[in-house]
Amino acid sequence: MSRPADELLARIAETPVSPSAIATLLDGLGHAERVAATRALGRTAQARLYRAVDGFLPLRLADMVPPARPDWSEVRHHGRNTLPAFTHFEKRFCRPRGADPKRPEVLYGFNFQPLSPLTGPGYFLGVEATGRPEVLVDYNRVPDDHPAGWPAIRRNERGVSRFVYGFMIDTLRRVSEHVTIGSAARKGRDIGSWFVLCRED
Repeated sequence: MSRPADELLARIAETPVSPSAIATLLDGLGHAERVAATRALGRTAQARLYRAVDGFLPLRLADMVPPARPDWSEVRHHGRNTLPAFTHFEKRFCRPRGADPKRPEVLYGFNFQPLSPLTGPGYFLGVEATGRPEVLVDYNRVPDDHPAGWPAIRRNERGVSRFVYGFMIDTLRRVSEHVTIGSAARKGRDIGSWFVLCRED
């Protein structure tokens, strides 16, 4: 395991956890190191980090797709989840055409992972939470269009997709400039599953 990963795990294990120290560590890494460090986080570390950053830094849609990126331009977020297998994945976001780059009302996105041919692309809409400085990944709603190169849009209530993405809403919290941590809920009930994302510049 790399030294940045060791340092990140050690800081998450501290009592109390210092979100600012974790953010400083992650902001000081290059992209490859940041991805490697965040992908070293297992279930216990992710759950602890999610609780620790509650209210730490606001997360907005413009943090997921920076204003400097053109409309319809794909932004990749490299992730690790807490499932038993196929833990590495990506969430890919874009800003719809004509949206305000600094304050978009919605983002389009889908999941990229090895089982996508079976589970479906897991399309979603990204929206800002009401009354909380967080972003919601809503699988109950899907885009009506997508950039060239993205898979065909499928709803998440049919076939195998129903058991993976159906009736799900993820809540994302900001950890640092590039890193977010999420928790999944199905039909409004937390399912005890977390994931960490690292945005690619």
